[in-house]
Amino acid sequence: MHKAVATLIGLSTLLALPALGQHRSADESFTMALTGDSIINRSLSVYDEPQYLEMIEVLRGADVAVTNLETVLHNFEPYPMAESGGTWMRSDPKIANELAWAGIDMVARANNHTGDYGTLGLELTTKYVEQAGLVDAGVGMSLAEAREARFLETSKARVALISLSSSFANHMRAGRSRDDVPARPGLNPLRLKTTYVLPENSYENIRTAADSLGQFTDLDGQPRGTDEEKPWQMNVLGRNFAVGEAPRVLREPNKDDVAEIMAVINNASRLADFTIVTIHSHQNGGRRELPDDFLPVFARAAIEAGADVFFGHGPHILQGIEIYQGKPILYSLGNFIFQNETLLRLPSDNYERYDLGERSHVADFNDARYENDSTGFPALQENWEAIIAVPTFENRQLTELALYPIDLGFGKTRQVRGRPILADDDLGQKIMADLARLSEPFGTEFKYRRGVGYVKLDDRD
Repeated sequence: MHKAVATLIGLSTLLALPALGQHRSADESFTMALTGDSIINRSLSVYDEPQYLEMIEVLRGADVAVTNLETVLHNFEPYPMAESGGTWMRSDPKIANELAWAGIDMVARANNHTGDYGTLGLELTTKYVEQAGLVDAGVGMSLAEAREARFLETSKARVALISLSSSFANHMRAGRSRDDVPARPGLNPLRLKTTYVLPENSYENIRTAADSLGQFTDLDGQPRGTDEEKPWQMNVLGRNFAVGEAPRVLREPNKDDVAEIMAVINNASRLADFTIVTIHSHQNGGRRELPDDFLPVFARAAIEAGADVFFGHGPHILQGIEIYQGKPILYSLGNFIFQNETLLRLPSDNYERYDLGERSHVADFNDARYENDSTGFPALQENWEAIIAVPTFENRQLTELALYPIDLGFGKTRQVRGRPILADDDLGQKIMADLARLSEPFGTEFKYRRGVGYVKLDDRD
């Protein structure tokens, strides 16, 4: 066999190649490009600004590039569900090819817009994503399929992606089959039990008001039994309340969800060279730039289970970075593409919310929702500033974490803003200063040079 190959390509050429029986190893340098939310409904391939094309090369130059696909792809075959992720996201199916053009290899699909157009919308999105050659994770025709890792084969390494969401309308959550009842298609959920903790006086005020509304009686007006073991907890109008020293919101992940997701991570880590775990989470620690208390605990557990990288998205702004056991945790990368104002069509529910009539269209909805750009997303600069994170591994160990600040066009018109370019030096320094402040609680420090931020991984940095 080797003689035949030598005859065809020439002996000198053959000698310059690696041995034919030799496999490449993930021990060589391997880079990832990680991005946040991609709410995309317009072409990427038509633009040619230098700082835009430089950013595209950052994605293309990585061994694997990942984004969160926060829209569904179809031609309006499905109808909108009664509940959405905030508004009903939809993009032209060709958008999947635009992401592939930009260098994206893998997409996370578990987020609060996964089920905006029901099961058919989910299935069509899967069809178009896969036709574009993108590997997707976080959705499936059953809970087991939605939970599972998906794998990308590269010349250097096999990469696993696990996508999950803690923010979703309940109908979007994938389910199991039982007793010959088909499984429910949907996303990979991390369910949270939310408890509102209040000082005793405030708690008693709510209890008294709830009692006056009949919240503690059954349909016959008889008092419900109380839990004597938990006298300082109650459920009112579907919300849990408890007594504590100071007001706070306590979120506890579902133990079964955690155990199942960690088992998937551990399995993937033994089948791939690199395992990436990503979460879509709107919950926060009192302010949008702070991760909720459950998230650091969950992220660290994912690293311990075998993840090489953990990154989040969902709050639409940056959150801090932590290095845990030598692995990067990026709590939120912010927005990568944020084109939520240029949807082609919206269901009637959007217009009815703002008392907009039949002659109103998408632009009128935007004006009503954002009060002519004076409030909400258009008015908040941090929504339009983000990073692309590029970790580099040598011998499977993190040796560099580069951060490319990106500018999504704050203050520009809605037909312009939302598409990223590399930030100029002034904005880049501002973004890195914000990130340093947000990362201070995790003990993470940075340096900034030539438009790029770098995490200080040891004393030599």
